[in-house]
Amino acid sequence: MLQLNQTSEIEGNTIRWGKEGTGPALVALHGTPFSSQVWRRIVPHLKHRWTVYFFDMAGYGQSEMHDGQDVSLGVQNRILAALFKEWGLERPHVLAHDFGGATALRGHFLNGLRYASLTIFDAVALQPWGSPFVQHVKKHEAAFAGMPDYMHQALLRAYLQTAAHQTLSEEALDIYASPWTGETGQAAFYRQIAQMDQAFTDEIEPQYRLLDCPVKVLWGEEDQWIPIAKGHELAGLIAGTPCQPVPRAGHLLQEDCPEAIVAAMLGQAGTG
Repeated sequence: MLQLNQTSEIEGNTIRWGKEGTGPALVALHGTPFSSQVWRRIVPHLKHRWTVYFFDMAGYGQSEMHDGQDVSLGVQNRILAALFKEWGLERPHVLAHDFGGATALRGHFLNGLRYASLTIFDAVALQPWGSPFVQHVKKHEAAFAGMPDYMHQALLRAYLQTAAHQTLSEEALDIYASPWTGETGQAAFYRQIAQMDQAFTDEIEPQYRLLDCPVKVLWGEEDQWIPIAKGHELAGLIAGTPCQPVPRAGHLLQEDCPEAIVAAMLGQAGTG
């Protein structure tokens, strides 16, 4: 497990973070409904080339969760910009998944963040997004937040499995489910779903253009959350090179094929 032994106070949120390794800075951005523990099998292969920074977004993982909290995409890029400033990073490499991809893109286009390279995969970036389940929770957040624990646990673990093409291990399910359990965690799980809003990517989508750094787009061929067609479209807009499909992998590439992420990052090692 990655150790998030540092804390930062940003916009009223306690953000937990950590870092490992030596070399140029690399910032890893997780997606929803996950945490920085998605990188636990990847950081050990990267820390000999980079100083890898990882953190749990506001309202996720070990970071603070509380009633009335803004955990939307509208706040996450501001938190990222604040962390860049606190860490003294001007142009780090960035590795981003899902909502982390949206956060990296919002940070670049809205906050002026610059990257030495961007490796982005299975990202929330292009309309339309938001499954029927998400839309249902948005309408009935209170009812879901108040479900009996055994019902919530069953729904949560089933939902997590749909992110992967391969069967998730019990260890992985426990890691990803544990932050969302108990009274605080259960409410936080449905809070972050209720605050999902395509407006936050619609805001930046017209600005998409080739970035001023090397960009790699990877996508699980079996992604059932965001189809690979969106990966090809995104690559054409921001990368200038084709999307790299990953066979036998779904949305949660970190579990289905972590070696594809490691290989893509090692290919970025000579940039920046």
